[in-house]
Amino acid sequence: MKISTSVSPEGSLEVLSQLEVKTLLDTSGRGLYRLFRNCALAVLNTGSHTDDPRQIFEAYHDFEIGLLQRNRGVKVQLENAPATAFVDGLMIRGIREHLFAVLRDIIYTHNEIQGDSTLDLTLSEHMTAAVFRILRNARVLRPSVDPNIVVCWGGHSIGREEYAYSKEVGYQLGLRGLDVCTGCGPGAMKGPMKGAAIGHAKQRIANGRYIGLTEPGVIASEPPNPIVNELVILPEIEKRLEAFIRIGHGILIFPGGVGTAEELLYLLGILSHPDNAGQSFPLILCGPASSVDYFAALDAYVGRTLGSAAQGLYRVIIDDPVSVARSMREAMEAVKIFRQDGRDAFYFNWQLRIAKEFQEPFVPTHAAMAGLSLHRDRPAHQLAADLRRAFSGIAAGNVKEQGIQAVEAHGPFEIHADADLLSATDELLQRFVEQRRMKLQGEYTPCYTLVG
Repeated sequence: MKISTSVSPEGSLEVLSQLEVKTLLDTSGRGLYRLFRNCALAVLNTGSHTDDPRQIFEAYHDFEIGLLQRNRGVKVQLENAPATAFVDGLMIRGIREHLFAVLRDIIYTHNEIQGDSTLDLTLSEHMTAAVFRILRNARVLRPSVDPNIVVCWGGHSIGREEYAYSKEVGYQLGLRGLDVCTGCGPGAMKGPMKGAAIGHAKQRIANGRYIGLTEPGVIASEPPNPIVNELVILPEIEKRLEAFIRIGHGILIFPGGVGTAEELLYLLGILSHPDNAGQSFPLILCGPASSVDYFAALDAYVGRTLGSAAQGLYRVIIDDPVSVARSMREAMEAVKIFRQDGRDAFYFNWQLRIAKEFQEPFVPTHAAMAGLSLHRDRPAHQLAADLRRAFSGIAAGNVKEQGIQAVEAHGPFEIHADADLLSATDELLQRFVEQRRMKLQGEYTPCYTLVG
């Protein structure tokens, strides 16, 4: 069933200029219509059980979105929208908030980031400024609040036991007054939020924060889960990753697949940079007892590729949600002292050095994937940057529309590496395939080949 209706905003981007409306509805390819339509359709599909964006786009090929200028402000006109986004003909309030967050962030990024001639997005400092401005515009940055945001990374395609464990950890975080930030999708992104919401309710915390950070390339395969009450759409994966570690005060990593490995490599590469020595940034890998082999493999992979120094940047805690939450709660005090000593903000980590190779957008074409420099003779933080790109490309080939289309058109991505790096990567990826961590449904066909 599909529904056609119009929806008014609630406290977010209530007015638009005529030029902004024209740009959003321009279907010529130069405007923002396709981006706006696809992101809107994704948030209207909250709760969908597919990670193939084409299934959503095909099921709702006749979905259309428009904007109506009214004397009291703008309205969004929807044609053939998913009925699951409505109750008794009215759009669910949380989904309506997400819909207008899409509108807010697309307009802001286009006008104030990409359209600002004073921003040079080839410069590291300016790329960080862009992330800051997007988050500030979304009102995510809150001064005068002590460190308490725990970023939770993990797979969208996980089993019931791992999901239940992530929910229990979230519950323990919520009981201790900690807020949660995730990639906002299903699986290990939803579990911690759902658990934290219960913990907050028990502690009568009425203003708990469940921050979801996403980007257009993945939002359709990982639609925002209904717990998210602060949604931000960053322009691409690199700015999304930077946003996580700029606003987060600690990170938990649950079991996942290539996307989770990408996130871990990204953070380890940054923390391995000599300029970040001594940073107070708690990082814990955690899961149920059944995940012990998964984390052993991930830890071994880090050791074989980045070395023992990188392994020393995190802890692994298995089957002990209370210990995970208690460790994070205690670490927040150390983060607070570190930020105070460095005269840094609690709401945005300015001190952390993020090298340009972790900020530049990586488009996983076949040529770009084949050209990655995966060699042992590079410093750990530089090798981590290209390993991150390799896993990012595989994630794109698995769940992002453009990546899937590229693989279908030209065959699997080729990844070239030194023999020992190749062997370590092959073993880890095969384990992900065997444990069904690559796709939610169906048999997995690799989108990559490893070449020595």
